[in-house]
Amino acid sequence: MIKFAKDFIFGAASSGPQSEGNFKKKNANIFDYWFNNEPQSFYNGVGPDVASNFYNDYAKDLELMKRAGIQALRLSIQWSRLIDDFETAEVNKEAVQFYRDVFSKMHQMDIKPYVNLFHFDMPVILQNKYGGWQSKHVVELYAKYAQKCFELFGDLVSDWFTFNEPKVILDGQYLYKFHYPNIVNGPVAVQVAYNLNLASAKAITSFRKTKEVKNAKIGTILNLTPVYATSSNKTDQKAAKFAELWSNDMFLQPAIKGTFPKELVSILKKDGVLWESTKDELEIIKKSTIDVLGVNYYHPFRVAAPKVSPKSLQDWLPDIYFREYEMPGVVMNVDKGWEIYPRALYDIAVNVKEKYGNLPWFVSENGMGVSNEERFITNGIVQDDYRIKFIIEHLKALHKGIQEGSNCHGYFVWTAIDNWSWKNAYRNRYGLIRTNIHNQLKTLKKSGYWYKELSDSKVISED
Repeated sequence: MIKFAKDFIFGAASSGPQSEGNFKKKNANIFDYWFNNEPQSFYNGVGPDVASNFYNDYAKDLELMKRAGIQALRLSIQWSRLIDDFETAEVNKEAVQFYRDVFSKMHQMDIKPYVNLFHFDMPVILQNKYGGWQSKHVVELYAKYAQKCFELFGDLVSDWFTFNEPKVILDGQYLYKFHYPNIVNGPVAVQVAYNLNLASAKAITSFRKTKEVKNAKIGTILNLTPVYATSSNKTDQKAAKFAELWSNDMFLQPAIKGTFPKELVSILKKDGVLWESTKDELEIIKKSTIDVLGVNYYHPFRVAAPKVSPKSLQDWLPDIYFREYEMPGVVMNVDKGWEIYPRALYDIAVNVKEKYGNLPWFVSENGMGVSNEERFITNGIVQDDYRIKFIIEHLKALHKGIQEGSNCHGYFVWTAIDNWSWKNAYRNRYGLIRTNIHNQLKTLKKSGYWYKELSDSKVISED
């Protein structure tokens, strides 16, 4: 039997753009805009206009989450909903009331709000006018928006997070073409990485000065993909080292230690692609480190040496230094195309403990997306034993890390209720609760009933 501490939190994660729908939104984000212009780019032509209807159904949805044993919900505020004028940070009063109502209802239900300020949803006017996160002016506008959130909701929220998966913003928007504006530009991605770290630090600076926020913590949420070299060969090891610096340490080290990895800076400088920075900005990053870390984990990152030398004449991209490698014979989530490797969650726990000062942290996302879950419905309930098995295996690996002293205090499954997932829309379902997107009928899956038992008992059988 594996037992977690009484105060260990079993929660779930979601986001505004993936759950709320676009009801009464004055401004569009990049996904609203992209869908309106290219609906064919989204699975089955399904966009974010309704999502899982959380804007209208939040009270009933939270009641369902309570039935699924969710003790805390990580959700996000939409910049494009809350703010009417991005330059002045003038707020939309109806949006303010909506979020206050949601947070108040969560407290009534004894579901703790973990509030994230940015989940891939750049206001499209800022993307098209300034280049989004390419612009330090947008960094300043984000800091204004963050300040408003702290002032408006500081009495209701004690757990704040500046970003969700900033690395994915680089990958999706500036490297691998799966988020609008679908640019492929390595040097721009490097600058965006710096600007995101700066934006997070500026928000934290505002947080520390805001009197409305009392006895609260602030952190960031990073998707960590532990890097494994395919062999002990020096070239493979060198590739893995750079991949670790680029994929994980480029955001972990500034957030926790206030500095960038020297080896990464040296490589980027040598290649002539190092970000533009100032002494004042670097001082802000140094002084504005996080209180707590959220870790999203789904799959490992296996790499080998690149097929051609990085010295070859080619456009600069990070993967001139490594090649992603698919190891044969691994267990896969075939629907998503991701390797299932729970051991990596233990490795993350050890890494945070040994390399990053054993900062308080929690698993802010972990879950399994499966297509066509209708095939597993019996007597009206999705029999998702595969999801239960996935969660158990990852919790066992996590528990081992905790037993060895890693300071992890919670596990949040992705996600509470099946929600809209960017270009993939509803192709893969992740929820403990099923959504029928045609009539918005929501019902607990087998995993939802099981998660309630887990949340109440804090115990997993080792059978």
